[in-house]
Amino acid sequence: FYRIIKMEAVGFSFDNCRRNERLISNEKFKSNLPIPKKTGTTIAGVLFKEGVIIGADTRSTMGTIVAEKNCLKVHYLTDNIFACGAGTSADLLKVTDMVSQNLKLIELNTGRKVRVVTAVTIVKQYLFRYQGHIGAYLIIGGVDLSGPNLYSVSNRGHTDRLPFVTNGSGCLASMSFFESNYREDFDLETAKEFVARGIAAGVMNDLGSGSNVDLCVITK
Repeated sequence: FYRIIKMEAVGFSFDNCRRNERLISNEKFKSNLPIPKKTGTTIAGVLFKEGVIIGADTRSTMGTIVAEKNCLKVHYLTDNIFACGAGTSADLLKVTDMVSQNLKLIELNTGRKVRVVTAVTIVKQYLFRYQGHIGAYLIIGGVDLSGPNLYSVSNRGHTDRLPFVTNGSGCLASMSFFESNYREDFDLETAKEFVARGIAAGVMNDLGSGSNVDLCVITK
């Protein structure tokens, strides 16, 4: 039995490609195919010695039209936690407002500053329930008792804790710059330049990103 399984696993299988071609050619199934999600943004963040920096471009689009040149994509959650969002503006505002209100209630009930992982858990559980139908991709950064924290949250509720991260439609160009230039010993000024240049790389290589760059510095 093991030998049969091993033999079948050798090489590439294009069965799914042929299946997808048949589905697309069938008029009955065309209307049920998932629509690709668009983010139209470059957001990024990095940890440094004293804290965390997150940032975003300021272009807001409606399809191929630039709707706003100075859209604020950095969202307040608590005094020590902020988030950058890519995706649908209305969804992002709703999600970040909901999370901010819940975190405020937790602070009032406990009398303590909430931890970054608490905000991430609230977001991921909320987004997972909707299985990607809410267009909110977030980078959450903050400083708590455990030190600086930086998380990436997808619209389906998947999370990663990372030393540097980028998301949105300009993330490939931004990530190529990050992976080539990241160091663990960044000070504040170097980290600010690092994030700004990473977002600028996304802006230069993505039509959905543009205008200016906003940075948010969170320290102890």
